[in-house]
Amino acid sequence: MKAKHIINKMIAALFGAFLICSPGMVNAQSRSYAEALKLESRGQFTKATALLDKTLRDDSGKLSPNEKQMLSYEVIRMRRIRIDYSLTADKLFAQLQEGVRGITKPEFRRWIKEGKFDCRVIDDTLRFVNSSRSNLFFRYPAIAARRMPSVNDDARNLSFVDNCIAIEKAAATFHTPYVLPKRFQMKMTLTVNPGTVKPGDTVRAWLPIPHKFPYQLDFKLIGSSSKPISVAPSNSPIRSVYMEQPADSAGGAEFSVEYRYETYGVHFNLDPRKVEPYNKSEKIYREFTSQGPNIVFTRDIKRLSRQIVGNATNPVVKAKRIYDWIAHGIKYSFAREYSTIRNIGGYCLTKRYGDCGQEAMLFITLCRYNGIPTRWQSGWYFFPGGKDIHDWTEIYIMPYGWVPVDPYMGILATRYMTNLTPKQRGIVRDFYFGGLDQYRMSANSNNNQQLTPAKKFFRSDNVDFQRGEVETANRNIYFNRFGYTMTIEQLPNAGDK
Repeated sequence: MKAKHIINKMIAALFGAFLICSPGMVNAQSRSYAEALKLESRGQFTKATALLDKTLRDDSGKLSPNEKQMLSYEVIRMRRIRIDYSLTADKLFAQLQEGVRGITKPEFRRWIKEGKFDCRVIDDTLRFVNSSRSNLFFRYPAIAARRMPSVNDDARNLSFVDNCIAIEKAAATFHTPYVLPKRFQMKMTLTVNPGTVKPGDTVRAWLPIPHKFPYQLDFKLIGSSSKPISVAPSNSPIRSVYMEQPADSAGGAEFSVEYRYETYGVHFNLDPRKVEPYNKSEKIYREFTSQGPNIVFTRDIKRLSRQIVGNATNPVVKAKRIYDWIAHGIKYSFAREYSTIRNIGGYCLTKRYGDCGQEAMLFITLCRYNGIPTRWQSGWYFFPGGKDIHDWTEIYIMPYGWVPVDPYMGILATRYMTNLTPKQRGIVRDFYFGGLDQYRMSANSNNNQQLTPAKKFFRSDNVDFQRGEVETANRNIYFNRFGYTMTIEQLPNAGDK
């Protein structure tokens, strides 16, 4: 009962945050919508869903289109939360027995009471987020030492140091922030699971491709599973290739896109003394210092900002203080799906942990509140030794322009590169405030953007775009019904033998 009480308080707090963030929206809702949110906050998902479904079925023109959309989305959101929280206590304990040396049942029960897991009550059952075991290793060093099998990133961490130093030296030598380019050929494949759709039905897919940045150039599409119907412009804030294909005889589908591009290492030697004042009437300033989806200037954000920034007025100094606070104050954790979280920046602040995108959104929120134009960056990250989807940020500093900042790398260097010396960790941490390595593919220059052509149904990820999006004429195809892979080949640079 104690665990249930704790989780219900957490859910209620999240519900309260939504009320603060969107008062106009909430005031416009039907009574059914408000009641459904209350039921969800108490963990009564089945009742909440049934109420929303009944309200939508019985509608006689009383609901506005906006209300219908929000009612429908709440049904989908609760379904997605169920998928994210699929683990019962027994299933999680079985996972821990395979991954944590010497775990016992009493110890597991104590960890639940201590709040070591992301969990919530759903229809009278305490359920745990799917990444619960992995997140223990990020949050608790003593438990990480019991990990089976152990993970050794020592060589990779040293490679980070070497690459940071090489990029910084090259930038100083050649007097440009964009140096040491690398060329890559990449192929992304998105596979819809068999049995997902009716054989022969048209499946629509959007796959990410590189956006044009000063550090990311010379994109060339060299192949795809079918002829692209649409390729978004090079400066699209959410760049994609759009294709349509009939489902195969097994009720699945496979889409692929292959391309080449060039990406540079980046290092800006930011000097606060050279910073110029913003033109506050400029579009960049107005757009990227404003609030928006998942970027909300709550009382907690304002309070924390005063604590971090103090009396600083220089945007470089303020942004660096925010970056350093996140590096020391936030732990990494795998996240539940972004579409289920109402305010990602606030969620990360409340929890004091998050994945790269949640950390990035907290950084964006704090910077924008302090009048520093800041925007989202995301795509794929494949520094030698691993590859995954990844999010980071850019800040706009005059006269430098858009400057990369990767809050996740600050956290990684500060908390998790334990084999490095303090000096080496400082090199990596400081480099990624104004620097970027070459092992990235960035498809997005802003969050919560609209795909081209627009999707008919709710996206699987309405914040980010890295894994692709898929739908049919009748419905969206969610992440649990398709998989994706990325193969990456480094090519010789022009002129290399």
